[in-house]
Amino acid sequence: MTYPSFEIPCVILCGGRSSRMGEDKALLPFSNSNSLTEYQYNRLKPHFKNIYISSKVDKFNFLKNKTTNLILDKGEIYSPIVALETIIESIDSQKIFIITVDTPLVKIESMKKLIDKSSKYDATVAQTKRTHNLCGVFDKSSLLEIKAMLNNDIHKVGYLLKNINTLYVNFSLENEFINVNEKDDYLRAKSLIS
Repeated sequence: MTYPSFEIPCVILCGGRSSRMGEDKALLPFSNSNSLTEYQYNRLKPHFKNIYISSKVDKFNFLKNKTTNLILDKGEIYSPIVALETIIESIDSQKIFIITVDTPLVKIESMKKLIDKSSKYDATVAQTKRTHNLCGVFDKSSLLEIKAMLNNDIHKVGYLLKNINTLYVNFSLENEFINVNEKDDYLRAKSLIS
């Protein structure tokens, strides 16, 4: 099977607090990898022109070139909006594919569908029974709204998506978009991958 090679960069978001998990989920072992982050990085690397990890701190031993592959959030606030601002300002690309570290089962074909539909939109995100705000393509044009939100201390990605030109792309497989937020999710994702 030949895999698509995407011309846009990919960023794996790893900067959350993992409060529901009780430990840093980005560092939990997964499949045949030492961590969920390493798993996501290695599985996505062949498909994207460039791949980056976004985080508050450097906690990634496997990452060889940290100066080019690691993007550290600005400021002290734990916020996906702060992460998006930092990412968009750091990467020289009109479109960027964003995925969270805790969604390890999203298929490459689904990513292709999101990328293929993204050309006319500020954001193109996945939707099943719920919206997966941080699984999709974000355009540099969304930066103005992101900055306005931060000026007003608004940190909800849903708010951003409602205030920019967003396409919601429907997917039928709920399990594909499982979020590893709690121990049960983690065990379920591990059993689904094996």
